Amino acid sequence: PRPGRCGYFVQRKGRFCRMVPAPGRRFCGEHGQEEEQNDRKRIPCPLDPKHTVYEDQLQKHLRKCNSREKPKPVYFVQDINAGLKDVAEIPEKQVTLSSLSSEELQNLIVKLKKASNGLELHLKEEILSHQALQEALNDPKNGESAFKHLKQQASILGNMEKLHLLCPGRCFVEFGAGRGKLSHWVDVALQNVENVQFLLVERATTRFKVDGKHKRRDSIFERLQVDIQHLCLGKVPILEKKKLPVVGIGKHLCGAATDLALRCLVESYSACCGGENEEPAAKRCRTAATEVAPDTAAGNDSNTEDHKPVAGIVIALCCHHKCDWTHYVGREFFKSVGLGPVEFHYFQRMSSWATCGMRETTSKASTSEESEDQTNDTEEHEQTFRTAESGSDTWQGILTVEERKEIGCLCKRLIDQGRIEYLQQQGYKAALQYYTESAVSLENVLLTAVPSPSLTTEPTT
Repeated sequence: PRPGRCGYFVQRKGRFCRMVPAPGRRFCGEHGQEEEQNDRKRIPCPLDPKHTVYEDQLQKHLRKCNSREKPKPVYFVQDINAGLKDVAEIPEKQVTLSSLSSEELQNLIVKLKKASNGLELHLKEEILSHQALQEALNDPKNGESAFKHLKQQASILGNMEKLHLLCPGRCFVEFGAGRGKLSHWVDVALQNVENVQFLLVERATTRFKVDGKHKRRDSIFERLQVDIQHLCLGKVPILEKKKLPVVGIGKHLCGAATDLALRCLVESYSACCGGENEEPAAKRCRTAATEVAPDTAAGNDSNTEDHKPVAGIVIALCCHHKCDWTHYVGREFFKSVGLGPVEFHYFQRMSSWATCGMRETTSKASTSEESEDQTNDTEEHEQTFRTAESGSDTWQGILTVEERKEIGCLCKRLIDQGRIEYLQQQGYKAALQYYTESAVSLENVLLTAVPSPSLTTEPTT
């Protein structure tokens, strides 16, 4: 063992424990039972059996255990962004794709193509860049994986600049922030701008965060460790105090998290900003934005992004197979084209064919190995769908690789169209575009939304 470290050899890890024992002890508290003179019994912690505790100190440990339930923050509101409350609408038993007959599959494909008729399937390319990342993009020390992430972040910032969202007097909310790299680059792009706030939303604890390294006084970074499903932005103290227009951003916001974020922004936050006995949210936030940043939309003729509490939304989409009918914001759209939760259940699974379906059908296809392309974005998300579910073996002789890819793309577009129509109904001008090449990321679609310039009154929900 290393000097001053625990002398217990951890067989599972093939190394000595790295914890620091108490003075005069050979082992740390976790492995203290190994000392011959120590006859005190250790038991698994009831809150987290991955670690143990002395039985006679259990009650004391439970009061300070890191796994104990902590007090909820003021912005935690149970299921405020969850969506569907009536679970009776969802079938109890969901049949897997591999259990479908060829006739049932063909019927689903007919429904999919009928519902997709008239949709814009060939998206516009908006592959942009931003000066803030040029030095990093030209740095030879960055490897291929880092370079791909930088290209995506540069394009997201370029699209934000095109929509006039990189302005002073804004609060940038990064959903699924992870290490906070996207907010970092937004901060770099706004290095000479005052009155900027960053809220980084992430439900899990994250190592190697970059937001803690920012020392500028004119921008503030705050991390909110909460599930988006329970986040009420209107109760976040800094937003309650400053009433800054919000810009929602995200890089590869997996599946249902996108729907939760959209509802968090355009429903719950707008409702919190409005209130029953207050002036309309649109007018109030326009006034607040004008007071803190009279030049926020330089170059934007109409200044339309300031007439709502949410000035804009820029989210790179991914993992449609993780979508959930309960949280999906486009349920009304699906119903309008004759579809429901059953079809959604299959389409969100078939959406993985857009990436997984490109694999040739081989004897290796049923293993859990993932293609190199699928692991391009493992920093933000992981591909949990295996080839067996995506159907490469099941539909051999029925659908070709290209047909599966086409069907998967149709499923993605249909799900995203529901999001577009939801945002339009809420008074936003929404669009989908390719923001990077497929060689950089197979999940290369960006959802953008700004308040609609033609809307002068609050939309009906």
